[in-house]
Amino acid sequence: MDKRELVIVGGGPAGMAAAVSAHENGVKDILLLERDQYLGGILNQCVHTGFGISYFKEILTGPEYAGRFIEKIKNIPSIELSLKSIVVQLTDDKTVAFLKPGKLETVRAKAVVMATGCREKTREMVHIQGTRPAGIFSAGLAQKLINIEGLLPGREAVIVGSGDIGLIMARRFILEGAKVKAIIEIQKESRGLLRNMAQCVEDFDVPVYFSHKISRIYGKDRVEKAGVVKVDDNLNEISGTSFEIKCDTILMSVGLIPENELIEMAGVRIEGNKTSAPGIFVCGNSFKIYDVADSATKDSMLTGKLAADYILRLHSDNVRV
Repeated sequence: MDKRELVIVGGGPAGMAAAVSAHENGVKDILLLERDQYLGGILNQCVHTGFGISYFKEILTGPEYAGRFIEKIKNIPSIELSLKSIVVQLTDDKTVAFLKPGKLETVRAKAVVMATGCREKTREMVHIQGTRPAGIFSAGLAQKLINIEGLLPGREAVIVGSGDIGLIMARRFILEGAKVKAIIEIQKESRGLLRNMAQCVEDFDVPVYFSHKISRIYGKDRVEKAGVVKVDDNLNEISGTSFEIKCDTILMSVGLIPENELIEMAGVRIEGNKTSAPGIFVCGNSFKIYDVADSATKDSMLTGKLAADYILRLHSDNVRV
């Protein structure tokens, strides 16, 4: 079994920030595992601006923001990068098992930082009735299809929820020549940043229905229309307020869930950026959902320092023994 000082799981903005911070605070043996073929995580598909305002004092796109940290990682010899590496097991004694193309590897670390990010909630999680036709996407998947794969998911979209990714994708669809028929939000106000409401919705005259919900999805092979109904303060449907919107695409933007299955499998509890297992730390969206990458970066830098301090204390105790 390979032995390392620090293993970081996840090469998005949080994982990269934790790696850089751990190095700056004295750790000289870091293994950074990333399941994709590139570093950067979700930032790679975020071609819009709005990143770096707080951390770099500049306005950057997602790839530009990621690029700043990728360059730092490449120039630190003590950080070993392992791409296309999918972690399949974490134990409370800081043993990490991961799949690389063609083989399974296991490594034992003095400390582990989990920076596994988050995933989007699905249609099933918000209990929308109806058929199961093609044309229903999470907003993040639609973003990847357009910005990375060069594919337009549909021509007439209804967006369910007013999370930031959904608001940004409203503008993106319009810029690609598609129509956004409506944004449907069950709450009384947007759950996204004010700047995204202004720049992505109001500037493009996208209709927004607050205190409304999608009651049913219609369509056989492809989405044909969405049923919409107004709700009261208790989120109950109001009789006589239903109407339908014709569309061929529905984007779900109804929230994010931290990816913590590996931590749960290890029987470990999250306690802030630390956990109930000494030497296992959590940062980024796997710890909590952040509105902006800059905030996740700052907190992840602190987590990297926590991990470094833990490792250095182990070294100090060994010297005294």
